Amino acid sequence: MTDSYTFNPWIRPEWPAPPGVRAVSTTRRGGYSTTPYDSLNLGDHVGDDPLTVRQNRAHLKTVLNLPSDPLWLQQVHGCDVVEGTSGVSGCQADAITTSTPGVVCAVLTADCLPLLLCNRSGTRVAAVHAGWRGLCAGVIESALDRFAEPGEELLAWLGPAIGPMAFEVGNEVRLAFLEWDPANEVAFLPGVPGHWLANIYRLAENRLNARNIGFIGGGGRCTLSQPERFFSYRRDGVTGRMASLIWIE
Repeated sequence: MTDSYTFNPWIRPEWPAPPGVRAVSTTRRGGYSTTPYDSLNLGDHVGDDPLTVRQNRAHLKTVLNLPSDPLWLQQVHGCDVVEGTSGVSGCQADAITTSTPGVVCAVLTADCLPLLLCNRSGTRVAAVHAGWRGLCAGVIESALDRFAEPGEELLAWLGPAIGPMAFEVGNEVRLAFLEWDPANEVAFLPGVPGHWLANIYRLAENRLNARNIGFIGGGGRCTLSQPERFFSYRRDGVTGRMASLIWIE
């Protein structure tokens, strides 16, 4: 699986999405926040100055010429999915979907996996926040269930997340994924005693492949090992959040 990225400061997915679907992931560059949130922090729950966060969000809308303010979620590492409407911003969920043109679906991450979805007809899109807990609980499947089409008619793109050589987890995490599917064994490498290196990209791909998704792209970037480009909660503790956005024109 390959992907190409355009920084400065946006990452634009390279995938065969229909012409009316727009998608982008932000990096940490191009905003107004100061250390340790420098500079394009879009999270309003991490201790950054609220006025600066609003400035960053307004800048994002202007520079990307978004058709509306993104619908931000209160993410809780679960598997709830909400339909994108004008009143949904701020509700507790870890995925958001819409079939309404002009509605911008968004998720925030800083190591967790952002996943963008659309159908080949361009009539529905979704943004998913997939930390390991939500991934294991079925957040991807919950989002896929909002599409009427079979998996072959869906496209998926995996945004920047913690890489497979940096994501150290305990044995309980590995066992939780093996209980769902023993084939997930290939996504774990032995680390220090009692710990494993988990490949969150591979774990997500396994879920998508189980639904016969027609195209899977993205992956291959490690948020933890690229501090100049990405926020990383595991690396820094106190840090900002990046956004992955998708909408229908």
